[in-house]
Amino acid sequence: MNVIRLLLVDDDPLVRSGLTLMLGGAEDIAIVGEAADGEQALAAAAQTRPDVVLMDIRMPHMDGLTATERLRERPDAPEVVVLTTFHADEQVLRALRAGAAGFVLKDATPAELLAAVRSVVAGDPVLSPAVTRQLITHAAASERDVRTASARSRLAGLAEREREVAVGIGRGSSNAEIAASLFLSVATVKAHVSRIMTKLGLNNRVQIALLVHDAGLLDG
Repeated sequence: MNVIRLLLVDDDPLVRSGLTLMLGGAEDIAIVGEAADGEQALAAAAQTRPDVVLMDIRMPHMDGLTATERLRERPDAPEVVVLTTFHADEQVLRALRAGAAGFVLKDATPAELLAAVRSVVAGDPVLSPAVTRQLITHAAASERDVRTASARSRLAGLAEREREVAVGIGRGSSNAEIAASLFLSVATVKAHVSRIMTKLGLNNRVQIALLVHDAGLLDG
């Protein structure tokens, strides 16, 4: 059994203690460290080399957004799951654009937290299609005109089929749903998703969805 190395980052020691109680008993989870702000998180991640970081956003000294950006720039970067009290907060969106694999609410159940950690290790985002659409709708009110030209330029380098797969991701569809709509195998869709991320320099399908929205490919 592969053990998932987990780093907890929150400025509230009670929150960290609660997370330790909820997650520390799982056989496949090893909590390798804790941090109270972004600066401590960067140092702890370098020392403990976690697979996943549970990251609060609002912290003193260095916030979780900046820490996420810096972590995801590192070679062999850990996956980051944002801890938040909001479904559609602008800072959550910025964290997702920076490469976070998704988010969980601070009042999530132990089962939901465990599922989130395990999902990102398996390469799956911690966002349901419904939440993805909610975040994208929220993003529409922020800097759309500024982002549209850049997004369209980046997506122009995709092949036609890759572009179709990207639009499916933008609509919140699963790989199986995209495969059915395009008459492809799921394995082929997964290959397209990997090539899209490589070509666009992205970390996960959440970033693909946001880029497709910025380009206006979901309009109409």
